[in-house]
Order: sequence, then structure tokens, then C-alpha cells
Amino acid sequence: MILLWAFVVGGLICVIGQFLMDVFKMTPANTVSLMVIAGAVLGGLNLYQPLVRFAGAGATVPITSFGNALVQGAIAEGQTHGLVGVITGIFELTSAGISAAIVFAFLAAVFFRPKG
Repeated sequence: MILLWAFVVGGLICVIGQFLMDVFKMTPANTVSLMVIAGAVLGGLNLYQPLVRFAGAGATVPITSFGNALVQGAIAEGQTHGLVGVITGIFELTSAGISAAIVFAFLAAVFFRPKG
């Protein structure tokens, strides 16, 4: 049953992103930014974690999960280390994703001919 809910929730998140691009004519960059912010807001209000428990990968794979991870890292480290912890917590929890994005973007630029 978890596979069904993961598919439905992940699909709905993707439908929202596509809706923003098709109806509101948002650029992909603006859509991604808005989806990260939405995940951060839901995470800050403790509404994203129940969605993760309910849908599993359907909620952890889409880009909204990155916003949630940023906020959760900031909250966790902020409670123990104060303001400095807020800044370090953001990078501590999301450093693997950020590093992977940098490495794969570099490899894509090396092996393919980027325009521009």
C-alpha cells in the first residue's frame, strides 16, 4: 500500500510543479525555488514529516524534501548551538545533496557540450 501512496503523493507534487509552469507560465527555476520554499514552510510548520511517514519516498524524493531538510537541519542545530548552529545545520544535513549536484553538473559539462 505504501507504494501506491508514494506514487500518488509524489505524482501530486509533480503535478503541482507542472501546473505552476503551464498555467502561471513560471520558468523551471522559479518553479523549483517555489517548491523548495513550500517544502521549507511545511517543514517549519511540522506538516512535512507526517507526509513523509505516510508516503515514504513519494515525499522524500521530490524537491520539496530539500526545503524540508534545510529547515529541519537549521532547527535541530539551532536548538543546540544557537544562531551559528542554524547556519551550520543547513549545510550539515544537506551537504551530500549539494555536493552531488555540483559533481554531476561538472561531469555533465565535461562530457556534453553545454550551450552558452
